[in-house]
Amino acid sequence: MNKRNLFYTFMLSTILLISACATTSTGSNEVSVGSEKVLNISVGPDLMTWDIHDHITTTTETIHVNVFDYLLMRDSEGDIQPHLAKDWKQVDDLTFEFELNEGVKFHNGDDLTSDDVKFTLERVAQDNKLRSHGDYKTIKEVKVIDDLNFQIITSEPDPMLLSRISRQASGILPKEYIEENGWDHFKESPIGSGPYKFVEWKRDNRVVLEKNDDYFKDIELDWDQVVFRAIPEESTRVAELLTDSIDIVANVPPNDWDRVNGSENSMIVNGPSNRTYMIFLRAQEGWPTSDVRVRQAFDYAIDDKALVESTLNGGGTPTLTRINPGNLGVDEALFGEYNYDVEKAKTLLAEAGFADGLTIELAGPTGRYLKDREVLQLVAGMLEEVGVTTNMNLQKWGPFVELREQQKHKDGYLIALGSSFFDAGQSLEYYKTERAESINGYSNPEVDQLLEEAELSLDQELRMKNYQQVQKIVAEELPILPLFQVDQFYGVNKKVELTPRLDELLYIPDIKRK
Repeated sequence: MNKRNLFYTFMLSTILLISACATTSTGSNEVSVGSEKVLNISVGPDLMTWDIHDHITTTTETIHVNVFDYLLMRDSEGDIQPHLAKDWKQVDDLTFEFELNEGVKFHNGDDLTSDDVKFTLERVAQDNKLRSHGDYKTIKEVKVIDDLNFQIITSEPDPMLLSRISRQASGILPKEYIEENGWDHFKESPIGSGPYKFVEWKRDNRVVLEKNDDYFKDIELDWDQVVFRAIPEESTRVAELLTDSIDIVANVPPNDWDRVNGSENSMIVNGPSNRTYMIFLRAQEGWPTSDVRVRQAFDYAIDDKALVESTLNGGGTPTLTRINPGNLGVDEALFGEYNYDVEKAKTLLAEAGFADGLTIELAGPTGRYLKDREVLQLVAGMLEEVGVTTNMNLQKWGPFVELREQQKHKDGYLIALGSSFFDAGQSLEYYKTERAESINGYSNPEVDQLLEEAELSLDQELRMKNYQQVQKIVAEELPILPLFQVDQFYGVNKKVELTPRLDELLYIPDIKRK
């Protein structure tokens, strides 16, 4: 082992010791355990909201996807399949026509019709205060033909429309129920048409769902009840797994893999994900990171491979792009590559006027992603080697989301984002001037032109070419530092059969009881 890896291993050991001493328990013994037909899960953070249009968080969607049905749905490999809509066709560049399955009912017994589709999609498309609005604003109108047939009309050609209606904010909502009772009532007592029905939500504790015996799909549901428990601490989740209190836990840290695999009741189940760890940096004037040389220096100072080896025991892939293989438009020449050169980092900082060093603040979540706190702590240690002092602002997921959305972060923040559309157009939008204005202030007219052209084109070859060119540009300008793509590691009770999905959703009908 060389001196550098020995140093990072020592740092990680110290971090793990501190983390173990800081572990706290949820203290809840009220959940259902021990029943063969009750599935207990913890993905970490609590549910954020029952408003499917007002969040962009996978851990919340993994609950929503079991309560609300999408028009189309991606399978475990990421391919789009029929769901509520059994058939569709493209009428022209602006119009898609869909036919719903017959006999679909909401949990209160009301029929799901085209009017509910219109109500759902036009709400998110028209209300710019909703967090998911940006992904649906191209929808101009949903034209109802009859109860089972409708058209989605866009304001411009939208090559990602089918992807949009196969993910989180397209879960179809009950128009009549919401109009009669109001949104506040709905968010306390939500109903959908999905395979599981809402029972209760005890904030910062658990969400309880029960099987929908009247589900429109002819599938076998192995679990009568599903309990999603909020347990941010990794070590606490693992302890609950090993004592049979929980059946599935997400983000099991490497130091617990042997313990889980060596137990009588549980095992590690792993697979790839579509998620990339990144550091977003301020590009606005007035911040040290507005100088591209500073951002490049940070990139050369951070050893992405050492991050993966030290924190994840190799469970990830260093990358110079946030677009992963399997996504339309990926530049595979940038994936699996990274920059690391301490002396070059010091030279770039000196050229930018920081030969004597500088101090920055990086925010980051704790308990949301696998080893998120430890990754940021190691990043801070690497930056220290080139003269950059990093003050860390570590927060639980909810407060961190607010900090990020309200733009109250300082120099930058660590985050790990997925790509639910499996399309570079979704991920690269963060580099557009309009979107970046509310994130880090990055702006490049050439990038804007390339992205806008691709967003309006139904020519897949042109889109791929443009997206790959954008990735090359931003790999030099670095308003966002890609670190690594991360694999998924679940702790799973041996009575449960789980195959991880690329999109990280836990769709309960696919989780079987052995």
